[in-house]
Amino acid sequence: MSVSKDRDSEVQEPKNDLKDKDLGMDRGITRRDFLNGIAVTAGAAALPPHLLAALQNDLDPEKAPGYYPPALTGLRGSHVGAFEVAHSLRDGDFWEKAGKPIETGEPFDLIVVGGGISGLSAAYFFRKANPNARILILENHDDFGGHAKRNEFRAGERRLLGYGGTFSIQSPAPYSAVAKGLVEELGISVPGYSKYVAKDLYRSLGLAPCIYFDQKTFGSNVVIENPLPVGGSENELDNTTGSDEVWHRFLAAAPLSAAAQKDLRALRQPTDYFPGLSSDEKKARLTRISYAQYLTEVARASPEIVKLYQTAPHGTFGVGIDAVSAQDAWGLGYMGFAGLNLDPAPGKGMNRDAIPNAEAEKYFFHFPDGNASIARLLVRKLIPEAIPGDSSTDVVTANANYGKLDDSPSPVRIRLNSTVVRVRHEGNPAAAKNVELTYSRLGKLYSVRAPFAVLACWNMVIPYICSELPEKQKAALHSATKVPLLYTNVAIRNWTSFQKLGANALYAPGGYHSYFGLDLPVSIGDYHSSASPDEPIVIHMMKTPCRPGVPARDQHRFGRIELFTTDFETIERKIRDQLAGAMSPGGFDPARDITAITVNRWPHGYAYEYNSLFDKFWLEGGEIPCEAARQPFGRIAIANADAGAYAYTDGAIDQAWRAVQELARV
Repeated sequence: MSVSKDRDSEVQEPKNDLKDKDLGMDRGITRRDFLNGIAVTAGAAALPPHLLAALQNDLDPEKAPGYYPPALTGLRGSHVGAFEVAHSLRDGDFWEKAGKPIETGEPFDLIVVGGGISGLSAAYFFRKANPNARILILENHDDFGGHAKRNEFRAGERRLLGYGGTFSIQSPAPYSAVAKGLVEELGISVPGYSKYVAKDLYRSLGLAPCIYFDQKTFGSNVVIENPLPVGGSENELDNTTGSDEVWHRFLAAAPLSAAAQKDLRALRQPTDYFPGLSSDEKKARLTRISYAQYLTEVARASPEIVKLYQTAPHGTFGVGIDAVSAQDAWGLGYMGFAGLNLDPAPGKGMNRDAIPNAEAEKYFFHFPDGNASIARLLVRKLIPEAIPGDSSTDVVTANANYGKLDDSPSPVRIRLNSTVVRVRHEGNPAAAKNVELTYSRLGKLYSVRAPFAVLACWNMVIPYICSELPEKQKAALHSATKVPLLYTNVAIRNWTSFQKLGANALYAPGGYHSYFGLDLPVSIGDYHSSASPDEPIVIHMMKTPCRPGVPARDQHRFGRIELFTTDFETIERKIRDQLAGAMSPGGFDPARDITAITVNRWPHGYAYEYNSLFDKFWLEGGEIPCEAARQPFGRIAIANADAGAYAYTDGAIDQAWRAVQELARV
């Protein structure tokens, strides 16, 4: 086993052929608050245990003692009970078994479908413009926040936080005045982030971003400092790798052939592969070939280099280098472009994620629970009784009171565990005064009305729940396939194994999770991150399931099927096996050291962003599908990040603002 920084004398030999008992699959860790199978029927029979228990006591589950979704472990994200009704609606058999809706008779001025950041922002903007407005937010999950998911763990008396979705306030483009204004109104001082993060902690302990070569893919288990201008995640803080010394150690230890090592050296040299062409002409070529093609067909690099780089863009685009354009790879800083002398200005067809912007790079803030703290701050603004406190620092440790989310005296109410199945105007959309929404909650149907509705749910869902939309708009909405994600958080007793291996983050090009590592050491208010390797910590792991070799949208569909058909036990075994393979030389024992696991499964994750390899309009012009999809219809407006084909929190906020302005014009 090779490790970075000449630490061979400090580490142990890896364990091979680990059995379930060695991995700790028999241990009674906190991981059993879930259903292991895949539910296939709608209604109360498909509910997870924490909801069933409340129903058996004839209670609204949110008002039951102990109802606190962030503390649930096991299979979370798109959890059992959250998606079955929508799938039945999609499959066309929901209304065959649905009864007559119960009329709630509740008076609201606005109903929002979706309790993620876009839906919460829409409610905030609407109420800011209409201070006396009564608003209902309907959310299909058992928690608010959408993909901004909070995971909590207990280590004795200590609370550990992890992010199960949206990582941070960040964007490849500068935040708009609207999005930045909302962040400031919530009390978040982005420029003050530096006082919360121990930026030098990992580096001071000799830790650096590394690459994990696994035996199955590369022939041997190797952890070595990462010299490539690519990483697995934002968690790596300052990636200072890439020096000649680091490259020398990498090439000496990496399980790559002599030919592949020679090609890596060549890719570092400034070679012009398109002599005689202008910068624009070169960029035009780069938009039409994948980075994998560029490496093998243009730079003539070994297929081993493709294997090394294949999963590098997973965290950004949800696909590998076979489905990312070479121009985007250039924008991301990948190897092989130093000699092309390209104009640094973005090229036509570049994905926004691959366009560096100095102003945007400075606008960064990571809460210990990711952007779940933004969702909590929005809920505090809308329903103060639900989230106690008064600052963006105390919100991190505030205990949310879920029993207050749907109180009748409150002018704003959030109704969880409620899947909207129909949205329609009462009468002709051009003249109607109200919109009727029907939703399924805990096996029963209800109807509620309001003068306005904002659909802040996924674009692909909208045609199924709002059949009166024009067919052209439905087609545009259907085109917004989502990027599947698996965000896993593993609580461990300590991180001495990371210290011994000299790693704080590991890019794993052949692993089940393509990235895993220690979260940023951020301490805010009364929350204190782990500061010493002998303290408990949360490891964050990331996987974007896909099928290389087919168009990006098809890759996402294959990935979505994989997530829906893989049970928790299988995922847990892969987690333990991967951590054992990489970290056991540092003394890590998965059976002993893992204390809890939360798997945030998002079959419908990131908003789809356009790709010059597969979305020809991105190069050739023409109508942008998301623009056609988000058009207002009568008293209905459409929000969510899908509406901008932009998978960032500022995009979700901007689309909420636009939707509310459209309703104001009505």
